[in-house]
Amino acid sequence: MTNNPPRSRPKAIPPSEQVENAELLQLGEFKGVETLTVSEAALVVNAVLAKRGKDRNAVQHNPVQQSTLEYFDAFARFENRESIEAVERLLSSRQELSKFERAQLGSLCCTDVDEAKTVIPSLADKITDEDLQELLIEIGKLMR
Repeated sequence: MTNNPPRSRPKAIPPSEQVENAELLQLGEFKGVETLTVSEAALVVNAVLAKRGKDRNAVQHNPVQQSTLEYFDAFARFENRESIEAVERLLSSRQELSKFERAQLGSLCCTDVDEAKTVIPSLADKITDEDLQELLIEIGKLMR
């Protein structure tokens, strides 16, 4: 008799309605979850570090925290609290957009309608090109 190692069962393929598809806003377990822009997340993490009495130099010993802060430095488009809050107010005023779409617009900071609709395809039938371009211009004015 041979000792064969136990085999794991292959994962079952989820039903098609459970498959994630950002284009259709099928976000799996993240559907309906509050979302943050990268700038908002940076603000939260930096506030937590400050509350714990740590400065950015103290996290250099933790590679995960350090790489997270480096990511925020590279991709957070809004530096100060006022501009982050202004973007949030601007995006929240667009009720036709989902939370996910608003967070993506605030993080990606697309420069034109075609780019925005390419990277966030669910926008296609939600907002007119003119309204989207106006929104992108207003977001651009608040960037660093």
